[in-house]
Amino acid sequence: MSGTLSVNGRAYAWPRRPGVVVCLDGCEPAYIEQARAAGLTPCLDAMLARGADLRARCVIPSFTNPNNLSIVTGAPPAVHGICGNFFIDPATGREVMMNDPKYLRCETIPAAFARAGARVAVVTAKDKLRLLLGCGLPLGNGRTACFSAEKAHLATRAENGRDHLLDFVGLPLPEVYSLELSAFVLAAGARLLETGQWDLLYLSTSDYVQHKAAPGSPAANAFYAMMDRALARLLAAGADVALTADHGMKAKHGADGSPCVVYLQPLLDRALGPDAARVILPITDPYVAHHGALGGYAAVHVRKGAAPAPAAAVLRAAAGVEEVLFREEACARFALPPDRTGDLVVLAGPGQTLGSAPERHDLSGLDVPLRSHGGLHEQTVPLLASIPCPPGSAGRDWRNFDAFHLLLNAPRSGD
Repeated sequence: MSGTLSVNGRAYAWPRRPGVVVCLDGCEPAYIEQARAAGLTPCLDAMLARGADLRARCVIPSFTNPNNLSIVTGAPPAVHGICGNFFIDPATGREVMMNDPKYLRCETIPAAFARAGARVAVVTAKDKLRLLLGCGLPLGNGRTACFSAEKAHLATRAENGRDHLLDFVGLPLPEVYSLELSAFVLAAGARLLETGQWDLLYLSTSDYVQHKAAPGSPAANAFYAMMDRALARLLAAGADVALTADHGMKAKHGADGSPCVVYLQPLLDRALGPDAARVILPITDPYVAHHGALGGYAAVHVRKGAAPAPAAAVLRAAAGVEEVLFREEACARFALPPDRTGDLVVLAGPGQTLGSAPERHDLSGLDVPLRSHGGLHEQTVPLLASIPCPPGSAGRDWRNFDAFHLLLNAPRSGD
């Protein structure tokens, strides 16, 4: 098939070869730069010599769910509706995970292509993202697949489009908190291409290593050497590949290794009284052992009928807080959905994280100094592709959710 599809107001050309978008979770650009400097990425080096080596901005909050959904929809949270991993559902007033497809407000690019007859696969590290990323895929028809590395042993053809995945990929079931979880995702994508005809793949890894290890460290370099070997398989299978990240990752600890945290709830309670304001941390998800639910972005909901200005004044005076924005400001600046955004949005300063109250955070899993994300300082991410950068793109404000656009729409030689 040829021609284009329109998805969320953007046109995408039909893939001329298998197209693969890889989301490297937590990939601060320095990780790749350090691995390249160490000579660990020969395939990536060769790819970038003829392809695109760009820097882009992720969406704020710089968390997993909002950015993965931005990448697969080609749009910001104001369009797709996913503005955190965790939020207060305005319909119920309850704090819930934002991983149910009912919260998604538009179609994804993979689903649109599948609906048009393309063979599409989505592979994610953690199962929390599978239903959102696979929303709209007609699974069970033999032409689509959507599964997670975390639950690969439970995959069925009816629910995931594939079964017997451990045998198919040729790897054992990985631990959730491991490099092997991401390795499984990339190996599964390569294996799909090596054994079948696919038009479009989306592969999303885990940031476990990035939360634990700084750029250039042995553990980080091992991750990107693994990535490079997987990239070689994808390219050898005939794919065009674009790589980006959902967010960066920065150190959030002091010289003694202790976490740098501004606990917001006690500040508000002391100044305004208990229950005057409620702190929500959208980084919260089922996998908090490696970051303790400490990130660079927080939402504050004030008591119904109360003005948010007093709470804003309290938080702006706190050391370690960089910005406090009213809902309207935050939504306009970051393209967030107003009905799912707090009365206030709080952003941490460099090297800082935001917490609720000390007793609400289990930091027992922090066996290395804290590294985290969520604010403005983790917004720069790589945007790399095996195809050249489009003419006239110098100085463009690239976003990570331009990945499918870059992959599918960039002119090839001979066009």
